[in-house]
Amino acid sequence: MEDKSYKRMVYHPRQPEASPLWRLLNNHYEGFEKCYEERFEGKYGFFRRVIGGVVRQYLTCGDLKNGFARVRCRDCRDEYLLAFSCKGRWFCPSCHAKKVLQFGESLRDNILYPVPHRQYVFTIPIMCRLYFKYDRGLLTRLCHCAYESLLLFLRNTIGLTDGVPGVVMSIHSFGDYPEKFHPHLHAIVSDGLFARTGTFYVMPGVDLKPLEEIFRASVFKMLKEEGKIGDDLINRLMSWRHSGFSVHNRVRVARDDEQGREALAQYIIRNTFSVEKLTYTDETATVIYRSKMTHGNNNKKNFEVYTAEKFIAAITQHIPEKSFQMVRY
Repeated sequence: MEDKSYKRMVYHPRQPEASPLWRLLNNHYEGFEKCYEERFEGKYGFFRRVIGGVVRQYLTCGDLKNGFARVRCRDCRDEYLLAFSCKGRWFCPSCHAKKVLQFGESLRDNILYPVPHRQYVFTIPIMCRLYFKYDRGLLTRLCHCAYESLLLFLRNTIGLTDGVPGVVMSIHSFGDYPEKFHPHLHAIVSDGLFARTGTFYVMPGVDLKPLEEIFRASVFKMLKEEGKIGDDLINRLMSWRHSGFSVHNRVRVARDDEQGREALAQYIIRNTFSVEKLTYTDETATVIYRSKMTHGNNNKKNFEVYTAEKFIAAITQHIPEKSFQMVRY
């Protein structure tokens, strides 16, 4: 007689084809590659080979036809099929969402010491962003500029010449809308310095203007060393009332707020774009992307409309090169 007290669970595939992003790329990516040189090279630079590999792997992600593992419980003997993933970082919504969760747990449990922390955001002016767009190795040096500036500022403020902060820094190349290349840095920073003895000295509340000026001078020096800018441009930017450089640290997490540390860690490595904000229409081959209200007195709206190829160009420009480290400790 059949034992009806045990009801076998049924595995439901992820059905990646149901995603608007999957349909968009499946229908238009090959055409995008063919027209890239003519339509997009002027704005986004030469086509990078890493883009094709990441997108084509994404189109196979979660599809049982492309391979799977059989998972079985040793106790109840129940089993299901687990489709292989593409592991596409900073692009595949499913794979990167998993990375975000693991990153948040790792920082909460293993990296961030139970002291107060702040989020620091370092931004650079529009005139300087193109250098980082066409030479992405400069993003590494931008991280060094931010850390060295922060170290100098904290030491001088607290008066601890050999103290060190704990810092986890993430590179962002995007803003509210993906078409703009907006390189900036998000960092989780201990709100103070650790002495060699292990004592932690809390940072007092101070004006960040000196830090902004140190960061600006450091970036100018670095770009000049790299042969990207000269004294004329430096003097012009220095003469502006608002140089375009900024440093903010308004978000503070208390020492006993584990959930806050985890949430902040997840935030600093969020994906370039959100599928939840994306609406793709097959019939018209258009994408509507909804985000925050755009700036400007005459054009305030909370969405942008793209052709399929234009949206693909916008999101794929943010794919990092293979092995490039987007997070630094």
